[in-house]
Amino acid sequence: MHNWRIADFHCDALSKMLMDPALPFENAPKLDVNLERMSEGGLGLQAFAIYLPEVLGRGKFEHVMGQLDIYRKRVQVSNDRSEGIHTLLWREQLTQVGQMGKTWGLLTLEGVDGLESNLFYLELCYQMGVRIVGLTWNYANWAADGVLEKRGAGLTEKGRELVHLCNQIGMLLDVSHLTEKGFWELADLSERPFIASHSNSYTVCPHVRNLKDDQIRAIIARKGRIGLTFVPWFVKQDGEVHIEDLLPHIEQVCALGGERHLMMGSDFDGISTYIHELEHTGQYPKLINTLLKHYDESLVRGWMWGNAMSYLGENLPENDMKTEHVKS
Repeated sequence: MHNWRIADFHCDALSKMLMDPALPFENAPKLDVNLERMSEGGLGLQAFAIYLPEVLGRGKFEHVMGQLDIYRKRVQVSNDRSEGIHTLLWREQLTQVGQMGKTWGLLTLEGVDGLESNLFYLELCYQMGVRIVGLTWNYANWAADGVLEKRGAGLTEKGRELVHLCNQIGMLLDVSHLTEKGFWELADLSERPFIASHSNSYTVCPHVRNLKDDQIRAIIARKGRIGLTFVPWFVKQDGEVHIEDLLPHIEQVCALGGERHLMMGSDFDGISTYIHELEHTGQYPKLINTLLKHYDESLVRGWMWGNAMSYLGENLPENDMKTEHVKS
């Protein structure tokens, strides 16, 4: 599997490291995603979510900054750290992404609670390297309702302003966790293709966090992407979950026309139970081997890498003179 590269659009390693500052990113066994396991699994690009755990209470911008600081000091390659990952900020960098021996990170924000309804904080996050934003986690915040909020409302007026600002500055949008109402409102407002970073098919497994067929069709029609996720209860309703149980989700997305819109969004480090034999990022080769028994290699390579890369190639911002000071 040495010539395979994998892009994974969702993990929660940063919040785990925030809660346990002693965890070394290089090789901590408690981290599903660490440098050693990324190398073992063939990860070329890993999206790192900034998620504020509920135990922190009300989300504050200092919590967001805290995770950005963890990423900068403990994950990213720097003058002080030769081991680590490079940060993907600009479309121009994609020619380097995928080179063997180099691993890249993409910063995302999972829920805007910590922006404290201050849109200037969104611009600061962008300047500090965040490139994808999901408006909410499972509950309501100042911008939108999440899927577990009983009233099932959509975006607030301030949330709509946030989407407009994302369109303006080049921040991409993620609809995983949004209510159905919020999904369709964002779909109308977003000027760029958006993603569902870690959601499966509701038709296959009727969990509220999964996407209904019309939502999948809408993402496909807008040239967005859907990250196949390994959360066991999003894959199958009960019983032990095996890698083969992901196949019906792949089949359903492809049946709706999404074979070029599917990518990976594991949710590693955001789960405590796992798909059997897919317990950390180093086990991606087992998933690849399973998929190759059922699908052409070109399709599997697309799901693992190519579809994510083409999305970024079309939608990442270009590095212009105004933003030249942001370093990778």
